Amino acid sequence: MSLTAPPAPAPRITYGAVLGSPYVARLLGGTLTGRLPNGMAPVAILLWATASGSSIAVGGLFSALYGLASALAQPVKGRLMDRHGQSAVHLPAALLNSALLIALPFSGTYGGPGLTTALVVVGGLAAPPLEAGLRALWPSVLPDPRLRHAALALDTGTQGLLYIVGPLLVAALASAYNPAAALAVTAALGLVGTAAVALSPPSRRWRPDRSKDRGTAPVRRLATPGVTLLFVSLTGIGFAIGAMNVWSVSMAGRYEQDMLAGIIPAAFSVGSFVGGLIYGRRTWSGTTTRRLIVATAAFLGGWFPLLALPGPYAATAAVALPGAFLTIVVACAYLATDALAPTGRTTEAYAWLILSIGAGQAAGTALAGRLAEHPLASAALPAAGAAFTLTVLLAARRCLGPSGHAQRGRHRRPDAGRHKAP
Repeated sequence: MSLTAPPAPAPRITYGAVLGSPYVARLLGGTLTGRLPNGMAPVAILLWATASGSSIAVGGLFSALYGLASALAQPVKGRLMDRHGQSAVHLPAALLNSALLIALPFSGTYGGPGLTTALVVVGGLAAPPLEAGLRALWPSVLPDPRLRHAALALDTGTQGLLYIVGPLLVAALASAYNPAAALAVTAALGLVGTAAVALSPPSRRWRPDRSKDRGTAPVRRLATPGVTLLFVSLTGIGFAIGAMNVWSVSMAGRYEQDMLAGIIPAAFSVGSFVGGLIYGRRTWSGTTTRRLIVATAAFLGGWFPLLALPGPYAATAAVALPGAFLTIVVACAYLATDALAPTGRTTEAYAWLILSIGAGQAAGTALAGRLAEHPLASAALPAAGAAFTLTVLLAARRCLGPSGHAQRGRHRRPDAGRHKAP
């Protein structure tokens, strides 16, 4: 008879414990505030352009240019952070971005369309890379893998809410005051949120740890087969989201209920938030690759009810199901990226991940717009994007998982010397 007591079960992870950890609430709150302009700026630019006498088409072009410039610049800013640290990139970017948004209402008076276009494009290029930066900070802030797992799920799940709160806030400000005021508030929120993150000790002290690279020289190559195929697959996730947004607009027109254009994406985002909360509270067995594939299969299955062309209420409820698995897919994709990317270049890799989803979203939006008059084709596009992701992941699964062992990611912490405040 053994006298050895069985090991005590690990304490249950709670979000209170995550948010109560040093700096977590500040970093998460600052990042969400600083990224709120991602959902506000395109809408504010569109409203300002139309209020200034431009057509909706021209305003939409300015809005699209801002979003496209912001997405395309992500990898460059990620690589700069890997080389020079986060504060050296975040603060100048936030200052420039905010200054240009505030200056935008004056461009029509002093410079015309050319100056407006330049301000919009450079403003998008200067948008602070807070999302990639936060993902790189979690390992140094939360050494416990279980807390880190919950923080990543919470972080990923809440980002969809930015695109609900942001446009609503812009609409309220534009209605109560004017679109220029909405641009000014957008600039202020971006600057305040970015400063809260960039001036925090974890961000100021963070440097990539290159001490564990293979051999004597650091690994420089990022575009390995595993990383490339992972990012290619994620374009399908973005494609599904972009197509769903346009499909919701076509639903609103078909049923003459304008609110559906906002309610359906909101239901999708709420499903993502709830799914992230549930996922983050548990520790999951198996490899990251397996969880990624299973979650993607569930994400694909969640779109099938749309093929029955449901009515407004059923459609709103239906999109919450794939939304619930979106956070799991994205969280696992970040873990896979961390495991596959060379040390010293993880922030840049995270930025490419963000760009991959954004590029897919743009493609989904464009194609869905052309097929908006065909209800069945429009409803099938989100599933087509998810099917593409699942197909690529299944084909690439050997490249994504090292030797079949569980991928825990190379969560690196700065060494003691680098952890000292400058």
